[in-house]
Amino acid sequence: MSSKPRIGVYICHCGINIAATVDITAVTQHAANLPGVIVSRDYTYMCSDPGQALIKQDIAELELNRVVVASCSPRMHEPTFRATIAEAGLNPYCFEMANIREQCSWVHAGNAETTRKAIDLVTSAVVKAAQLEPLQERQVPVTPSALVIGGGVSGMQAALDIADAGFQVTLVEREPNLGGRAAQLFKTFPTLEPGADIAQSLIDAVSNHSGIKVLTNAQLVDVNGYIGNFKASVLVNENRLDVLVGTIVVASGYQIFDARRKPELGYGVYPEVITTWELEKLFQQEGIINDREPKRVVFIQCVGSRDQTVGNPYCSRICCMVTAKQARLIRQKFPNAQVTVFYMDVRAYGKGFEEFYDKAREDGVIYRRGNPSEIIRREDRLVVRAEDTLLGEPIELETDLVVLAVGMEPDHQSESVSGLLKLARSTDGFFLEAHPKLRPVETATAGVYLAGCCQGPKDLAESINQARAAAATAMIPLMRGEVPVDAATSFIEEELCSGCGQCAEVCTYSALSLHPVRKVMTVNAVLCQGCGACAATCPSGAINVRQFTFSQFMAQIEAFSDSWELLERAIDFEKV
Repeated sequence: MSSKPRIGVYICHCGINIAATVDITAVTQHAANLPGVIVSRDYTYMCSDPGQALIKQDIAELELNRVVVASCSPRMHEPTFRATIAEAGLNPYCFEMANIREQCSWVHAGNAETTRKAIDLVTSAVVKAAQLEPLQERQVPVTPSALVIGGGVSGMQAALDIADAGFQVTLVEREPNLGGRAAQLFKTFPTLEPGADIAQSLIDAVSNHSGIKVLTNAQLVDVNGYIGNFKASVLVNENRLDVLVGTIVVASGYQIFDARRKPELGYGVYPEVITTWELEKLFQQEGIINDREPKRVVFIQCVGSRDQTVGNPYCSRICCMVTAKQARLIRQKFPNAQVTVFYMDVRAYGKGFEEFYDKAREDGVIYRRGNPSEIIRREDRLVVRAEDTLLGEPIELETDLVVLAVGMEPDHQSESVSGLLKLARSTDGFFLEAHPKLRPVETATAGVYLAGCCQGPKDLAESINQARAAAATAMIPLMRGEVPVDAATSFIEEELCSGCGQCAEVCTYSALSLHPVRKVMTVNAVLCQGCGACAATCPSGAINVRQFTFSQFMAQIEAFSDSWELLERAIDFEKV
């Protein structure tokens, strides 16, 4: 590769996502005049096969040694374009990406200033690209085993898939028994199959599998290492057991919303106010409410979901169908009972769900779009006060039984698991995936994967689907036997380092340590994720991050100020 930069710049229209507000032609023409740029092109979709082929062709014919793509977020397509230039024989770290979609076209109106900002972003990417150096990824060996945290249906399914592929699995469950909440279900929707049967089939398979070691009454207390080489410490009946694994699947589940946090609904005050989970148990026990057949039953949906007052603005996804299922079962058990459901709107999104909801109404379940405000007692009956939002008037409904459709919340141990595994959580408290579309079961911590409701509310089928996806993804490094380690990591300029250790205090990946002899900080390049927290903290400026060095940042900053004179000559903004 030539030491002199030969840069190719490629501007993406992203359909109309970028082109609708940014003058693509002006950006492309400006980039063509920047120092070191050999070619500047635009294309409708640069991430498409023809767009990638265009880049490969230019690398071969024009001897490009740096590539800049201006399009969407690097989170989405940086791996795509790195792979593209690698296929053309270019080092993948000689690539830079400018985000002119999320950082420009999507947040600004279509005017001259929007185009000016896009040009600035591209200019800064080009000057940084000119300073990029080829980096070499390293390969580290992988321990051919996995740890699965959680013994519900998601955890059991993930463990089975990994073990069936020939790898040893350690399954950790904090409760005395496997099965999770699925084992507590009387029936599942939309097939009305017993939940205990589904859970038991998985429990039997896991318990009898020679490749799965089950630890119940167990708790994860410590995790060290990195993808391919994790050391997990598990506390089992007060005895500590260390497990060496290559990958980790988190399937720690969820907890049920405590309806006492909605005191106006009377849960915990009136024994006739119960939750959907309590009704499941009554169905299993063939229980009778208050030793008499209920004549009127009211279901209230979205208790603890879609509710800003309790801090849960999200939909728990299962509540509409749980209500429809239980309402049908009530009608079957008590054919003369009047069953009413108060709802915001019905979200029957899954396969067969809409038909199941229609069947509930055919069975005589009454759906009223209403917002219950409180529940009071009047003589021997409860009274639900609500607003019928279709009629626009207040109503009162006497009832013998009220069932609250309680939603899902992050498990109460999520915070400790998050700390041990360095996992990010979304604003609702569930574990955050690396990318909702491209990497839905991966996390920002390499080698750690998500399955089931620890990532967000799901029904049984969705949980099992994600568990199988997580297992398949977790097996990729196990099958390869080694994994690449990103080369864009921190490095220490030892002559500037005083060994103060402040960088180690802020490193969430435990990648920094003091050299016992030289008394300077050292970086474990396998553990380092290149986040840059250490570089920002170092008081002596001794730490840099490859691909994000101080000199590269300064070049980008200077490019912004230098670009104004060029812009005025290149564009007549009155005509943009």
